[in-house]
Amino acid sequence: MNNLTRRVLASGALCLTLALRAFAAEEGFQSIFNGKDLSGWDGDANFWSVKDGAITGVTKTDPKLTHNTFLVYTDGEVADFELRLSYKIVNGNSGIQYRSKVLERGAFGPIVGGYQADFEAGKTYSGILYEEKGRGILAQRGQKTVIKDDGDKHKVEVVGSVGKSEDIQAKIRNEDWNDYVIIAKGNHLQHFINGTPTVDVIDENAAKAAKSGALALQVHVGPPMTVQFKDIRIKHLGGGGTDEQAKLNGLWEITDMEASSERVPKEDLSGITVKIDGGKYTINKRGERDEGVFTIDAAKTPKQMDISPETGEGAGMKIPAIYEWNGDALRICYATEGGSDRPKAFSTAAYSGHILVTYKRKE
Repeated sequence: MNNLTRRVLASGALCLTLALRAFAAEEGFQSIFNGKDLSGWDGDANFWSVKDGAITGVTKTDPKLTHNTFLVYTDGEVADFELRLSYKIVNGNSGIQYRSKVLERGAFGPIVGGYQADFEAGKTYSGILYEEKGRGILAQRGQKTVIKDDGDKHKVEVVGSVGKSEDIQAKIRNEDWNDYVIIAKGNHLQHFINGTPTVDVIDENAAKAAKSGALALQVHVGPPMTVQFKDIRIKHLGGGGTDEQAKLNGLWEITDMEASSERVPKEDLSGITVKIDGGKYTINKRGERDEGVFTIDAAKTPKQMDISPETGEGAGMKIPAIYEWNGDALRICYATEGGSDRPKAFSTAAYSGHILVTYKRKE
């Protein structure tokens, strides 16, 4: 193996990884709000802005809101995930939509329907699971429920408890910052506020149980209110991610590699495989293993990756990349060695630090 190949492998360039580690102490989590502006989010600027480093939703008496409106995350859908954020609310109520659908654009911005992790300035609904524009309340605070098919309708069965509603409310800080966690894996949905479980739901209503969809934040009709969100980060769980991410699952072998305009000898690539499983990858280099996690953004042109190896010499690096695939063929162009400039084309140049790798699905 020549020195070029050793440098390429050591840098973590072969890591088929697409999950940006924004919080070093939270392995696998990716920040989805930059703290400065609403890049990656879409909503009506009359209601949504960034203030004091937080996404801020404000309603007033004029213009008077006539429908619930939302700030929609535009850089990909969510499927199986853990979402963590902090929120603060003064008056009114709000919520966090997930696995949802953008139904239309109303007079005051996007209208969204789907699962909602609810919260409010009052003392009853914070932490419940509500389905906006759908089946309504699927779990009151403190409940463990199973959602069953019931002909053309559904039935909510209370099967247990995660705590008393009043005890949960006692841990929620009024008009101050609180931490919200949502975990969705398959048909199992869980909410937590300030580390306390609020609901635990199994959605067996197959015709209506969403497996993936949009993430969004809400301001609600009613009296003037202010809601803020900060430290928003997500971890895509194994088996989750977008439909395209799931289609990358399998075992891949390297057929060609070019680094800073130099071709890597094919004999140096022999025996190196990459296994993708949901949001995770494992590289096998003749008995040596490197691992990590990944997400993708298929909406960009070219499609984008953000890389964060978890083991090996590349651990802790952030590697932006672009990719394209067609069935059993996959190409990825990486910016390696800690480079921050995402490649713009599937090519490399001398001293660019870019590496172009071609993969073939291995039977």
